Amino acid sequence: MSDSAANSGPVLAADGTPLKRSLARALRMQKMRALALISPLLIFVLVTFIAPIADMLFRSVENDIVAETLPETVVVLQDWDAASGAAPGEALYDAFYIDLVLAEEQKLHTRLGTRLNYEKTGLSSLFRKTGRRASRFDTDIYTDQLIALDPSWKDPASWAAMMQSDANRTALPLTARTWDRWAAYLTGEGDDPAKKKLEDFLYTAAYLDMAAGHAKGASDARIAAAAAAAPGFETVSLKDQFAKADKAWVDPSVWETIQIFSPKYTNGYFLNAIDLQKSPDGIEPRPENQQIYLMLFKRTLFMSLVITASCILLGYPVAWILANLPSRTANLLMILVLLPFWTSLLVRTSAWKVMLQQQGVINDVLVWLGLVADDARLVMINNQFGTIVAMTHILLPFMILPLYSVMQTIPPSYLRAAKSLGATNWTAFWRVYFPQSVPGIGAGSVLVFILAIGYYITPEIVGGTTGTFISNRIAYHISSSLNWGLGAALGSILLGVVLLLYWVYDKIVGIDNVKLG
Repeated sequence: MSDSAANSGPVLAADGTPLKRSLARALRMQKMRALALISPLLIFVLVTFIAPIADMLFRSVENDIVAETLPETVVVLQDWDAASGAAPGEALYDAFYIDLVLAEEQKLHTRLGTRLNYEKTGLSSLFRKTGRRASRFDTDIYTDQLIALDPSWKDPASWAAMMQSDANRTALPLTARTWDRWAAYLTGEGDDPAKKKLEDFLYTAAYLDMAAGHAKGASDARIAAAAAAAPGFETVSLKDQFAKADKAWVDPSVWETIQIFSPKYTNGYFLNAIDLQKSPDGIEPRPENQQIYLMLFKRTLFMSLVITASCILLGYPVAWILANLPSRTANLLMILVLLPFWTSLLVRTSAWKVMLQQQGVINDVLVWLGLVADDARLVMINNQFGTIVAMTHILLPFMILPLYSVMQTIPPSYLRAAKSLGATNWTAFWRVYFPQSVPGIGAGSVLVFILAIGYYITPEIVGGTTGTFISNRIAYHISSSLNWGLGAALGSILLGVVLLLYWVYDKIVGIDNVKLG
């Protein structure tokens, strides 16, 4: 009974612990060591691949610059009906004045104007011009009247003390928010708000609070006295001040644009990327002269497929010859295949520009042979033909190498066996050899297509206006126009298209059938 009981218990390791637990601990240690070994590569992939893609996806919907730069304006603008066709009322211009002066001090109004200029041309210059003038509006009239009531209104230290009281902040909500934004900016610049000269927009905010009847319950006697006197103050119309600065500020379409793009997140970039736009009536097509992106996507897809097919047609015979030659000769010829990798991409592309231009080498040879008249030289550059030729040459090695590596694994005896059974050369190739080389075609096609669809240097140099890809437009928005949101949206759509085509390819061909040798 004792032996039976002992045998029915858990199996123990040499150190007396249950064997199952000891094995689990050993496996866990192995997994931790394996993870430690791959962690540098994992971190590298996260930093250089995953993080940039995540940032691109976020930038394609991020739109917080309007809400952060014009917080008071955005709140008031929510109640304005764009469909009325009339400019907003005085309350919006009062809020916008405070926001704009603060933005101008922080040099944010130019960034805001640039962002809105993507949606409506002219807003960049409008914000830049008005930002300089806003601080000189006639709002000093409120400053003078408050100081005339009590000279202590001029003391920044008294303002700092006043804004520390919860009762005062409740009584003057707009003033408190404006003071906080101004004080935060000064503190960030290393200045003390309690020692800095007060700006006119602070007095304007205080008057607006008092005129709105918010000053009840304040703990500061100056606020109560000023609130009582506020109804008799001389006032200024900020709407008229803005109209005087530029008549565009009373154009409802300007405020309509700001209202549409005031949320912190927007689908506007994605809509623009497919030639649509947001409007008060909903989503609608952009003007025909601005509809370019769908055409570029179609052109990119078409030309990438043509380049891939061209690489297959040119690369398959070369790979077959290399695979069937003696090793010494094949290795020598392989150097010629790899030679373009040792030459700068820019040099190779520029060489094709010299070769293909109307006064270039190819046209000169054709004229010399009498195949083309001197006054009718072929146009082979700055168009789709030039892009396809140059990119096929550049990407051809990426097709030859997978094909060659797969073809090397196909035994020549298979073809001899097929011929000995009565098959012709063509039948033996098509029925026996070609099916075994299809995985190499698949690997090369995926590699060439994905590289081609994202190329931008070669199309930029030899493509002209009809041979450029969507990637050229993405590069333009990232580096020149600085419309990073639209560039990110275009990049996200391109990424989605590639993933979709990859999924379709996997369903039709099967990614498991793709081999690199």
